[in-house]
Amino acid sequence: MAESTWVAYTVLEVLIAVACCLGNMLVVCAVCIGIRDSFREPTFCFLVSLATADFLVGVAAVPLAVLLDGWVNLTPDLCLLLSCVVLMLTQASVLSLLAIAVDRYIRLHAPLRYKTVATQKRTCLAVSVCWILSCLLGFTPLFGWHNYSTLATDSTNTSSSSFISPPCTFLSVISLPFMVYFNFLGCIMVPLLVMTLLYARIFWSLQGRLKDSSPQAQASLLRERRLACSLTLVLILFAGCWMPLHLMNCLLLFHGILLSHANSAVNPVVYAYRIPKIQQAYSHTWSRFLMRLNCCHGDKQVCRSITGHQSNHTEMCGSGGIATP
Repeated sequence: MAESTWVAYTVLEVLIAVACCLGNMLVVCAVCIGIRDSFREPTFCFLVSLATADFLVGVAAVPLAVLLDGWVNLTPDLCLLLSCVVLMLTQASVLSLLAIAVDRYIRLHAPLRYKTVATQKRTCLAVSVCWILSCLLGFTPLFGWHNYSTLATDSTNTSSSSFISPPCTFLSVISLPFMVYFNFLGCIMVPLLVMTLLYARIFWSLQGRLKDSSPQAQASLLRERRLACSLTLVLILFAGCWMPLHLMNCLLLFHGILLSHANSAVNPVVYAYRIPKIQQAYSHTWSRFLMRLNCCHGDKQVCRSITGHQSNHTEMCGSGGIATP
């Protein structure tokens, strides 16, 4: 990366970090101070958990992302540990979003049991489980799924000559298969799919209840729908911001093989829609194929008509009656 590009990237990261810290600090203060008895509402507890994770992204993950771009020399152990911190904070955001979706789903589909199920003690336990799971999933590379051996070899070779650790980059210690198969498909995509299904059920249920409810009940349902829309927007923004990075990891892992093969599969579709003669030939081929299927199922009359059509076509070609195919 050129020096000017790195400077611009660093400035943008600093601005994002400041926005993360100030914005999420404001959210935490507003919920804790501005809303009375906010921690008795499970949704607000999960929102504070999400805001805390995003605040820590600004405090820790963004500076680490700048450092883990090959601009500092760190020992392999420290480089791996700092990389895992970034993964842990991302996972905390995902699980907090999942907890919010589950909470809204239970509130809507079990309103009479909601107060007994979503107690303050259970809410605190759920938040704790989210963060413990985030640590376990984020620090998984420390237990062996990493590129430590490669970097450690480089570090040994370098230290034996000049005692300088090699440059620390994220993918030099974090395995790319781990990022795709475990982190993306397992820890990101599965919760996102579950949240998508939950919010789809929530909106479907709200739409049906709004049609059949009284005017007094509609006000409460409309508030519930506005909150669900806001939380869904948070989910969509999260997916939109993180999907490009994970898709690029997929492309790096598979070396573009899937796209190159997909090109060969797309070409026949382009031919069918853009070249009229090939489109007509496709239609003719499919019609003859379907007629042969009917013939194979015992329709002798259709079979005779196909044979007669083919013999007539052969005679016309032999007599020069058709100039073009």
